[in-house]
Amino acid sequence: MDILIERSHHVLSMTFNRAHKKNAITAAMYQALADALTEAEADSDIRAILIQGQADVFTAGNDLEDFMKHPPTSQDAPVFQFLHHISHASKPIVAAVAGPAVGVGTTLLLHCDLVYAADNARFSLPFTQLGLCPEAASSLLLPRLTGYQRAAEKLLLGEPFDALDAHAMGLVNRILPATDLLSFAQAQAAKLVQLPAASLRATKRLMKGDQHAMVDERIAEEALEFGRRLQAPEAREAFTAFFEKRRPDFSRFS
Repeated sequence: MDILIERSHHVLSMTFNRAHKKNAITAAMYQALADALTEAEADSDIRAILIQGQADVFTAGNDLEDFMKHPPTSQDAPVFQFLHHISHASKPIVAAVAGPAVGVGTTLLLHCDLVYAADNARFSLPFTQLGLCPEAASSLLLPRLTGYQRAAEKLLLGEPFDALDAHAMGLVNRILPATDLLSFAQAQAAKLVQLPAASLRATKRLMKGDQHAMVDERIAEEALEFGRRLQAPEAREAFTAFFEKRRPDFSRFS
């Protein structure tokens, strides 16, 4: 299974398990994630959610080959189901990030409550480099979190940044050795489980409640622009260059 779902001690763990492809996410994986979040929301036995990869990779983002075969053309697409459920989750979400966290691998963290990174973590938001635009409401949430200039640097240039930078931005709570990351994140999830579940849900709702409508609106707005960008010649050039293993040439586009 490319997504491992485990329920243990009141924690639902979702593990990217496609290491041979650097955990690149397919439409089927998005659907599995969305379904797991739906089940966790309805299951009173689940009191916290943990998202993790392996010690050397979180996720390389979208699997581009699968993405081109199954482009998200409607709000019912698995990726949008996933984004809806993670942005509306009432239960606390802990993320453990090691190695590359590309594209949605970084933007999904904006919807998590506790984010821990290994010292080998590398984040990137390469949307413009692919001729695309931000997703997961990151064009709204990242400037709010980090300030406009820092967000602009990450979203406009799309260059990778390390765990120290992510911590300084407020994207990451703490940096740990890669060997300690998963056990630490699991321990933090276990702490949440011991607290009153209703109090946790209420506290999260009070912190995030006023932004739900704005997040939904921005995800929808980004999705429309993303769809337009996906059909544009810049994206075709970027994707062709990726598969041909060369640098894209955007010089002929205005």
